[in-house]
Amino acid sequence: MARHRSLRSQLYRDARILGDAEALSRGPTAYARRRVRRRAYATSSSLTRQLMRALGLSR
Repeated sequence: MARHRSLRSQLYRDARILGDAEALSRGPTAYARRRVRRRAYATSSSLTRQLMRALGLSR
């Protein structure tokens, strides 16, 4: 049985898909820049989260 996704989760997913589609419409370079930028954000967020956990400031 599939898990129920929250409305917020669905909206964020749809926005991400729309952003990807818009970037693709501008060409492969725009899409590649978007992918690199999103990867950089994910990496920095992950590192920040690890640091906060190590300091006991987050779950």
